[in-house]
Amino acid sequence: MDESAIAFRGVTYRVQDRALLGPLDLEVQRGETLVLLGRSGSGKTTALKLINRLLEESEGTVLVDGRSTREWDVITLRRHIGYVIQETGLLPHYTVEKNVGLVPKLLGRPEAEIHEQVNSMLRLVGLDPREFGRRYPHQLSGGQRQRVGVARALAGNPEILLMDEPFGALDPLSRVELQRQFLEIEKHVRKTTVLVTHDVGEALLLADRIALLDSGKLMGIYSPAEFHKSADATVAAYRAAWGGNLHSPGKD
Repeated sequence: MDESAIAFRGVTYRVQDRALLGPLDLEVQRGETLVLLGRSGSGKTTALKLINRLLEESEGTVLVDGRSTREWDVITLRRHIGYVIQETGLLPHYTVEKNVGLVPKLLGRPEAEIHEQVNSMLRLVGLDPREFGRRYPHQLSGGQRQRVGVARALAGNPEILLMDEPFGALDPLSRVELQRQFLEIEKHVRKTTVLVTHDVGEALLLADRIALLDSGKLMGIYSPAEFHKSADATVAAYRAAWGGNLHSPGKD
């Protein structure tokens, strides 16, 4: 099977006559975490939404598992992909266990299997199912809701995980805690992950590779070590704006 789980081939996305993204050529390898890094309006979220057909490209082709997203049945495509957004999108009238079990239920899994999977995913994200399973979203902290959102995205055992600023709305301590939790989760359930952020430190911590976008254009692709050392003016500007510890631990 092709090593590329996701590929953008000459992809442009336009609204009326304005190109918001592209042309973009980019591949995401199986099992890697690719971080899309850039400021607001750089095209990061647009690129992410093209993968699960929340948007459709104006030109070019987006491939998932070697097939154009336009050839996929859109419901099948989205069930193949876990999706985590900043505000989690939890159903407020569902308990935590029902939220997490939603996709397995839609996939027709037996109730006993759903129950086991829900408990497993909650434990994976650091939530005791006996304590949190019967709670509703409004009874959780922001960090707990975000953990439930990750558990729900993983519950259907998707091959691909899309994450759009998943930790952006959290306080600094909760954000660092969940970033570290994500790294631990990756050790147990290695997924092909595309994560959107504008936070350089987060990108360096979580990424196998960083794709830097600016004004809808791909400026370059870097490992965290390469990003630290790059002499490119745009990369240097991001490092300067971040002002973090250039020897902080990450995947390198």
